[in-house]
Amino acid sequence: MKLQTFQFHQSFDKQSIADPYAATRSEMQQLRFSVRQGQTVAVTASSRGISNIVPIMRGVVDHFRELGLKPFIVPAMGSHAGGTAKSQRQLLDNYGLTESVLGCPIQSSMETVILGELRLNTSHTGYNNSNDDSDCIPVHFDQMASEADHVFLVNRIKSHTRFTGTIESGLLKMLMIGLGNAQGAGIYHRAISHDRFSTVIRQVADFLMSKISLLGGLGIVENSEGQTALLKTLHAPDIAAGEEKLLRLAKTLMPRLPFREIDLLFIRQIGKNISGTGFDSNIVGRKFDDHKAVHGETPIVHCIAVLGLTPETAGNANGIGMAEFCLSSVLREIDWQKTRLNAMTANHVSAAMIPLDYPTEEEIINAAWQTLGRPKPEYFRVVWICDTLHLETITASEALRREVVNAGYKIKM
Repeated sequence: MKLQTFQFHQSFDKQSIADPYAATRSEMQQLRFSVRQGQTVAVTASSRGISNIVPIMRGVVDHFRELGLKPFIVPAMGSHAGGTAKSQRQLLDNYGLTESVLGCPIQSSMETVILGELRLNTSHTGYNNSNDDSDCIPVHFDQMASEADHVFLVNRIKSHTRFTGTIESGLLKMLMIGLGNAQGAGIYHRAISHDRFSTVIRQVADFLMSKISLLGGLGIVENSEGQTALLKTLHAPDIAAGEEKLLRLAKTLMPRLPFREIDLLFIRQIGKNISGTGFDSNIVGRKFDDHKAVHGETPIVHCIAVLGLTPETAGNANGIGMAEFCLSSVLREIDWQKTRLNAMTANHVSAAMIPLDYPTEEEIINAAWQTLGRPKPEYFRVVWICDTLHLETITASEALRREVVNAGYKIKM
């Protein structure tokens, strides 16, 4: 089946910071620390593809050096990048975060220390109703960071791809899961499966703050085009409340698909630099169920097809199992060890399952059309996007032209 298609452009709020390094330095000046010269500070680095991360991290490191501290970088990635110290260090290199660029050491290790055991005060039945220790979890923390005099968090704040709450993906998640490395991340995700994300993350974060010297954090909010919109420093006691405000802002700046219903959505590339699940489930309406919209989510996307992986994801195709279809070539790109480890650690096994694969896009269209039962090809609602971070230019089938025109979007000629 060959479909007639057209392209259109949509615009979003593009507020952005012109000089991220200068903005970072200015924000860091707002913090007041009780520190001594010569002390060490572990600065966290994310596995996500964060815009302007190099000048932002340089701004943080330079500030601590000017205070007479000895900063060093620790990957705070949980099990990402294959769950090895070498691969996490390589991922930072790929982002341009090298010792020569940052002017400080990078200490990558998957080793953790157990700072104690925490009895979770959960709200759901079946997890903590006994008098034994079944509701206690060991609190793992990155060994390198634990040996530092202080810790400072740097991360993007955004909607989580699976969990919802006043705090989702950001600084506290990095403190708990990122710095928990593979061992801690697996434990925390299992605990989260029994209770709300916000309930667990607040308790673990409070426990960690009682055990380490957390100076604070730098929250990064990006606009709809993935550019730095806001930088905000927060003292440790203010992180939770500050992160709630930044999350509300981040949600207003998210890009969106301008359709209520899509039969088949082609995503040209997925990857960990795009989203934790390869593509943002908030964008495609699959936050609560891998294969359908629930709880009033929009858009309603009946089928998703993946056409490739980003180079930055290095074979990690976590999230591929949330698609119904993919090109056969995608399966040859996948590093299954990385993908399965990521899915298992996140307690999201279905994210690593294999969709139906076909050699060409046309064959995927034919297969999807048969499953959905549209009476005629001209009624088939198909959309192509680059990825869920870049939704400015969209290709759609003719069945969607009237909806696009009525919504006031300009069709590219």
